Amino acid sequence: MLLSKQIILNSKFLFILFLLLLLLPPGFCQDEFVYNAKGKRNPFIPLVTPEGRLLKLDKQDDASKGGLLIEGIIYDKLGRSFAIVNASVVGIGDFVGNYQILKIFEDKVIFIKDGEPLEVGLAKKGVE
Repeated sequence: MLLSKQIILNSKFLFILFLLLLLLPPGFCQDEFVYNAKGKRNPFIPLVTPEGRLLKLDKQDDASKGGLLIEGIIYDKLGRSFAIVNASVVGIGDFVGNYQILKIFEDKVIFIKDGEPLEVGLAKKGVE
């Protein structure tokens, strides 16, 4: 008699566990991970080919990001700052191509495109 009660309890427990697993929303399942390099080199791709050749990497400095070049900045603490971007004078809220100017600092400008901020520093010229 005791053995039959344990079997019934075990079967009820397994039935309830099965129902819970069946009714759980699919939100608890993790989607497949997709790596977003955000314009940088994917670290999971090898730098050497199977033949032993080194892959050439394009170096990207701050001045060349998105084709934006900050040539000058007129900074105002009160917020009426201007920047010379790609030979055009622009202010906060203006567009340069597909990028909108979000904030202007003394030495850099923050742009935004598709909800992603992009920080570009002032181009420095060497002393001759």
